[in-house]
Amino acid sequence: MSFDFKFSSFGEKLEQKGGIVDLMQDLGDALNEQTSMRMMGGGNPAAIPEVQSIWRKRTAELLAKENNFNSTLVNYDPPSGNPKFLSAVAKTLNHEYGWNLKSKNIAVTSGAQTAFFFLFNILAGKFSNGQRKKILLPLAPEYIGYANQGMTQNIFAAQPAIIEEKGKNQFKYHVDFKQLKINDEIAAICVSRPTNPSGNVLTDQEINQLSEISRSKHIPLIIDNAYGNPFPGVIFTEATPIWDEHIILTLSLSKLGLPGTRTGIVIGSEKIITAVTSANAVVGLANNNIGQALSLPLIESGELIKMSKNLIQPFYKERMLKARSYVKDSFGDTIPYRLHESEGAFFLWFWFPSLPITTIQLYEKLKKRNVLVVPGEYFFFGLADQWDHSHECIRVTFSQSENIVKEGIQIIAEEVAKSYGI
Repeated sequence: MSFDFKFSSFGEKLEQKGGIVDLMQDLGDALNEQTSMRMMGGGNPAAIPEVQSIWRKRTAELLAKENNFNSTLVNYDPPSGNPKFLSAVAKTLNHEYGWNLKSKNIAVTSGAQTAFFFLFNILAGKFSNGQRKKILLPLAPEYIGYANQGMTQNIFAAQPAIIEEKGKNQFKYHVDFKQLKINDEIAAICVSRPTNPSGNVLTDQEINQLSEISRSKHIPLIIDNAYGNPFPGVIFTEATPIWDEHIILTLSLSKLGLPGTRTGIVIGSEKIITAVTSANAVVGLANNNIGQALSLPLIESGELIKMSKNLIQPFYKERMLKARSYVKDSFGDTIPYRLHESEGAFFLWFWFPSLPITTIQLYEKLKKRNVLVVPGEYFFFGLADQWDHSHECIRVTFSQSENIVKEGIQIIAEEVAKSYGI
């Protein structure tokens, strides 16, 4: 480049490398160029044949109706989303859970990732009075995709989870309510359920307690429901969705097999939805129409929820059980490891106690052997103090084909054994 120039503070922040940037770059390379790579790091959904057949059928139906096809491709929707889609989502959730949602409580965004960028920066950061506020993550580790979303630095405060060891090779995270501190610096509480990366599902009691805390402090509770009920429903335990005026709930079409349509859904108070709608208009004018058009009839008929219950959830539960059996076979009794209880989502969350190397170093070793995972360090942002546990975990997806998952787990076991000197 023959000249140089300066970026703004926001530009400099985007220029910094972050976990989600590395992850998406490696994901794109693995899927499009490095075809020999065993892609076990991303959150890409599996191509479930029965589900893909439904989406092909819906695409054909959309193409067959010229007016529907033309309006989907040619017209801008309102910045909040297609009115019929918003109404269908409201009616479906009201019917399923007895809520009292209206269309004005819902907005569509260009993927859930975009929704969180809007929400975090609407609620936290620098205020007009000079005060700075943060988003509280009450259960670290938490989703890698949040980490770099603040337009200002240090937008998160995270609370380490309580670790409950279960048997020889299992464990589970819990919210440490005794240590949870909500002061004037906290703008909102945010959790993913199921938790990405660990597959932990916060219990109804934990969610209700967080809800009461946020209500009493007059701050929102944000619940990231990208893998949860009622769709895509990748939950293997009991988990009741909740919503109220102080709760912001997000859903997504991605894990239904439509990540390419970039369709996120935000459910909240009118004040929140108005702000998100304005952000949509400013940043992108309107949203992608295709995901809404494809899924609308299935939402209206209730088929989307049936598809989640009868096709998607059983598929991933079977994959999860097989993946855990591969771990048991490959790791045996000599390699130290623990797996978080698999309560939902697409991932195994490994903990290697007292691992002699960091999991970033382990990631590099595995990458050389054509196995792509996600090192745990990226999921522990916002902590006030260093936590050794953050260097001892990796996230592994089981959404890829069975032979890839089996081979990948075997290679992981071999490299972990080498790291321990076994």
